[in-house]
Amino acid sequence: MNAGRPPVGGPRDKSGFELPRKSEAKIERAGRILAALKRRYPDARCELEFRNPHELLVATILSAQATDVGVNKATPGLFRRFPRPRDYLGTEPSDVEPYVRTLNFWRNKAKAVHSTMLTLEREHGGEVPRTMEELLRLRGVARKTANVVLGNAFGINMGVVVDTHVGRISRRFGLTRHEDPQKVERDLMALFPRPSWCLLSHLFIFHGRRSCSARGASCAEDRICRRFCSNAGT
Repeated sequence: MNAGRPPVGGPRDKSGFELPRKSEAKIERAGRILAALKRRYPDARCELEFRNPHELLVATILSAQATDVGVNKATPGLFRRFPRPRDYLGTEPSDVEPYVRTLNFWRNKAKAVHSTMLTLEREHGGEVPRTMEELLRLRGVARKTANVVLGNAFGINMGVVVDTHVGRISRRFGLTRHEDPQKVERDLMALFPRPSWCLLSHLFIFHGRRSCSARGASCAEDRICRRFCSNAGT
């Protein structure tokens, strides 16, 4: 029944996190939320456009404080100019800048992409690492980015991606009381089965973009929100 679920109140999950204790009632309610969102959004997926793991890594680095739409407009030219990590050899961050100039913090992002692609080529044979520890050593990669890459490129569920949509909906649905993304992530990891972690973030993001907006959300008008949202009766 609970196959794939992290141990409730267990000492430590495989992610290395100490997970909070959750009651069976809360876990069962989380399961109902997951089922409802899966029925609503059967096509929920990563909306960044990529063809291989290193393109997803680049796109995710660029997506910090930027929209997926904006990133998807910038990356085609970048990927044509630099189709493989080895194509960054002998170049400078300034060679990356023209392709990412439309994005926030483009200078820093150009440096991060350039540095990371060189590291992939020089230290990993041009391949994207498949462990959290190795990914976190790359410039511009924090836990959120690593979770995106592991989950969507390799099907490895090491955690839940917590962006503004996931955090907001998690609080409105009573799944967490925290603002800190790492604490939100731990609550979600404790409530939902491991195989669903990557999909869960896509479901929440789809719901956040289509129904549960930060402002002006009509909580009482959406069937899922009426059922699960703490704001629905206000």
